[in-house]
Amino acid sequence: MTDTRPPHPRTPDEWQAAAVGTLLERTGIALGEVGPDRATGSMPVAGNTQPAGLLHGGATAALAETLGSVAAQVHAGPDRAAVGIELSITHHRGVREGTVHGTATAVHQGRSTVSYEIVVVDDVGRRVATARLTCMVLEAR
Repeated sequence: MTDTRPPHPRTPDEWQAAAVGTLLERTGIALGEVGPDRATGSMPVAGNTQPAGLLHGGATAALAETLGSVAAQVHAGPDRAAVGIELSITHHRGVREGTVHGTATAVHQGRSTVSYEIVVVDDVGRRVATARLTCMVLEAR
């Protein structure tokens, strides 16, 4: 039996191409650096707000989980899958306009679990949120 699944993306452009029709595309998340130790990206505030006009906390969490998950998948490698098992996020300040920028940094990189701290800042570098994501690394099926 031939495996017809596409290979896991490796570069930011490959990740963006794989994001067509997904939450990444809908939220406007753009990836920057992609690696096992660190991943960066940004997301516009416009289109990702709550009715009161502030950046939606769920959108911020989506950015954080995306960055950590991308780094975790790169760490896992092409024959394994990284799946999120826990996400926690603290929101520090509201944002009404511009773009938010996130950086996921590896905290732990094991054989079966990986954890990342994700810091989200606004356009002038003020911390908007801090998140921690843990992913389990599984054999791909």
